Amino acid sequence: MGESTSGSDWISPAEFHRAQGVTDWRVMGTGPQAVFTATSLSHAASLVAPILSAADRFGVLPDIDVRPEGVVVRIPDRTFEGIPAAAVEFAAAVSEAAAELSLTADPSLAQSIGVYVAQHSEADVRPFFMAALGYAALGDTDAVDPLRSGPQLAFNPITGDTPARGRTHLDVFVPADQAQARVDAALAAGGRLADDKYAPAWWSLASPENHGVDIASWTDTTD
Repeated sequence: MGESTSGSDWISPAEFHRAQGVTDWRVMGTGPQAVFTATSLSHAASLVAPILSAADRFGVLPDIDVRPEGVVVRIPDRTFEGIPAAAVEFAAAVSEAAAELSLTADPSLAQSIGVYVAQHSEADVRPFFMAALGYAALGDTDAVDPLRSGPQLAFNPITGDTPARGRTHLDVFVPADQAQARVDAALAAGGRLADDKYAPAWWSLASPENHGVDIASWTDTTD
């Protein structure tokens, strides 16, 4: 297994990005991710065997999404402990294989979607959503699709809020170098800036009818 600069088996997004060979990758809300565009389904699928080989060599369990437009490779965060140090060597090996197969990396396509369920401080709605969606617990506050194909859910209390008033918004995790452009596009499409005091970690936007969306880039830069 690879070693981090701190000697730990887990590294931060900033440590991941400081490593060599990972320029194709970005760290989203669900972990490191790379997108390689392809000319056909078979072209995209040609990367699967090299991914499996790298996964075996470095002890990484990736998620692979193969489409006619390309292949998405994710190193999912299953524990909230950080990024496995071995992810660096795995990511570099996958990028090298993709280049040899003429699959083009496009980091601007990397993203992950989360649903942020705000609840009254004395409520716990996570069991309901887990039962209704068939999700499993992740840590103390989140829930996840067992196959990680659906959006991750986060449940957080709001102190001083009105009981029985459910509030939910979307978290859209994008690469740090794409966040401002995504915000600008949403505002140009009729959105409203609700709060930017945490920018560039995240911006809180509202749709023309006040549906909440946070554009977040902090997962790509945390040290």
